[in-house]
Amino acid sequence: MRTITLDLERMTSVTALHKYLHSALALPAHYGANLDALYDCLTEIAEPTQLIVPADITDNEKLGWYGEQLLQVLQDAAEENENLQVTVK
Repeated sequence: MRTITLDLERMTSVTALHKYLHSALALPAHYGANLDALYDCLTEIAEPTQLIVPADITDNEKLGWYGEQLLQVLQDAAEENENLQVTVK
């Protein structure tokens, strides 16, 4: 299983967040850098993958409410895709 630990320090803005996720998750070149596109890409993951998400992502002052939305998208995608597991630590 591939394990990816997300680094909150790399998520300094919404733009930086999507750039970081594009790289960290090896998303396709056509990734649209928004939450809808992220959901689509996550539900297409074919290899077993565990995402470890920092618990304070929803409290991050740099992301604001977007951190909450991001966590919800990650959890929704994990419910849809049996190859994706999201762990909040």
